[in-house]
Amino acid sequence: MIVDISLPQNPYKVVIETIEYLNFSEKKVAIITNPKVAGLHLSYLLERLRAKEVYIITIADGEEYKNFESVQFILDRLFDHRLDRKSLLIAFGGGVIGDITGFCASIFQRGVDFIQIPTTLLSQVDASVGGKTGVNNRFGKNLVGSFYQPKSVFIDTNFLLTLPKREFGAGVAEIVKMAVTFDKDFFEWLKEHDLRDFNNLKIAIKRSVEIKAKVVIEDEKENGIRAAL
Repeated sequence: MIVDISLPQNPYKVVIETIEYLNFSEKKVAIITNPKVAGLHLSYLLERLRAKEVYIITIADGEEYKNFESVQFILDRLFDHRLDRKSLLIAFGGGVIGDITGFCASIFQRGVDFIQIPTTLLSQVDASVGGKTGVNNRFGKNLVGSFYQPKSVFIDTNFLLTLPKREFGAGVAEIVKMAVTFDKDFFEWLKEHDLRDFNNLKIAIKRSVEIKAKVVIEDEKENGIRAAL
C-alpha cells in the first residue's frame, strides 16, 4: 500500500508494508532512536538496511526529553561522526523521536534528508506524516520547530506487535478522531471491523494516512483546517 503526499515542492510517498530492504548504499546514515525501541526492533531494521556507514544515536524516552539538550546531543554526535549534507537521518521510534529527528534534520548543515520509520500506531497515522517538527521549552510544547518534510515514510505494522495496549489505544483513538472529523463512511466502517485484526488495521492506517495527506496538501503550514488534527 502506498499513499502519495502530493505537495507541490516536496512530494513523497508513505509506504505501508513490511520492510524488506532499504538501500542507501551511497550515504552515511544516522538512526535516531531511544533505548526501548532499539532493544526491541533495531536488529530488525539493521538487517534490512544497506548504507555506506551506519551510526546509532539514542536519546532517552519520553516527552520531557524533547528539548534543546537532546537536540544538542544529536547534533554533536552527527558532527562527531562527520556526517555531511549528503547524509541521511532516520527517525526510528514514536512521535517524540520523529519530531526531534525532523527538527535536527532541518537545521543540521542547513538541512539534510530524513525518513520516518514510526514504531507506534499514533505516530504511524499522525505524527510521521506532514512535516511538523519541533521541541519543547520552558514556555510550552512544540514552540520551537519547523515545517520540514521527510523524503519518505515507511510504516511496518510488525513494530506494533510489541506495543503496550495503552499506546495501541491511543493510536486507535486518533484513527477514530480522523474518521469522525473528516470521513463518516470510514467511521461506520470502523464500527464494524476489529482493528486488532492486522488486515483491518492496515486498511485503517492507509485511510487515516490518506485523510492526513489531504489535509496536509490543503494546509501544509497549519493556517486553517490542519489545526483540527
